[in-house]
Amino acid sequence: MAPDEAEEKQDGKEGASAQQAIASRGIPSKDSLYLPPYNSPELRSFQDSNENPTRNVWSLEEVINFVFPKKYQQRYNEVALSFMRLVIEQGTLSGEQIGRFVSESGASKATFYNRVLPRLKRVGMLKVERQTVVALESRRKFRPMTISLSKSFGNYLTKIGDSWLAIVDDARSRRRQEERKTP
Repeated sequence: MAPDEAEEKQDGKEGASAQQAIASRGIPSKDSLYLPPYNSPELRSFQDSNENPTRNVWSLEEVINFVFPKKYQQRYNEVALSFMRLVIEQGTLSGEQIGRFVSESGASKATFYNRVLPRLKRVGMLKVERQTVVALESRRKFRPMTISLSKSFGNYLTKIGDSWLAIVDDARSRRRQEERKTP
């Protein structure tokens, strides 16, 4: 085999494995939000006929539905909704209060700690803080957790929305300018 052929064969293998690594089955569910069509009957109106936003505000249930759609993830939706109500009511929760919630809610620890809590944190609805504390008597470290509400979810979506509105306004403005220039 000529050296060029060997290189081609090796390049072909690298290309094939690179292709396999890139292949995807879509967006992982842990990284996605549920966005039903903007004119869906399951959404309360958020804009008027001129595309101006209305003043009404969606409830906690409606907002949680974007993160854990009741239609597809009913149990996660219920657990997240009751937990978020508790956080809103209390302000900040300690690890002990979180553990009490899990045992009293009837949700499994796996559901709460592996699915619900990480996702609420990842999308920016909750802020999880840990402090490292060293117990003097045993010299063991432990990291108590506190959870509080975060504005990151709203800020993130507002930034996306404001950016899109700026793109649309800029495009419409350019079109109007071009229409004025052409007689």
